[in-house]
Amino acid sequence: MINNPTLLLNVITGDESIVYAYDPETKLQSLQWKSPVSPRPKKARMQKSKLKTMLICFFDQEGIVHREFVPPGMTVSADFYCDVLRRLCENVRRKRPQKWQNQKLFIHHDNAPAHRSFKVSQFLAKNSMTMVPHPPYSHNLAPCDFFPLPQAEASDEGSKIRHH
Repeated sequence: MINNPTLLLNVITGDESIVYAYDPETKLQSLQWKSPVSPRPKKARMQKSKLKTMLICFFDQEGIVHREFVPPGMTVSADFYCDVLRRLCENVRRKRPQKWQNQKLFIHHDNAPAHRSFKVSQFLAKNSMTMVPHPPYSHNLAPCDFFPLPQAEASDEGSKIRHH
């Protein structure tokens, strides 16, 4: 697998991430007509909403292949994840026919219990998908922490994404 120069062409990476709902009021939207002697209006600020949901997203070198939101109150179990993988396969077949025809798909996801389950391993084997081993967690090795969601505003410590 290491000596395969086309390996990265066939890797599909996926992960779950918590997504918060925002009510983004732009500076332009918050402008008000004021007289020269009126106090300065407060600047619009976005605050994290209490409304949140989990997004599962799979992507390859060409972009997003499959994404879906986990229904409220549901957890990502092995059964649920197998259903997600079925829908991923359908999208790969439709959106990346060359990958589907090659039957050389490599799935990269983290070591979450549902991802490591025997049921998911069986599903991947049955569908000719090879799981790329995920190393122990390191922020340098977690591509879903940096793509496809936009980064938070840069701070003195650098840009960071807040998820999970």
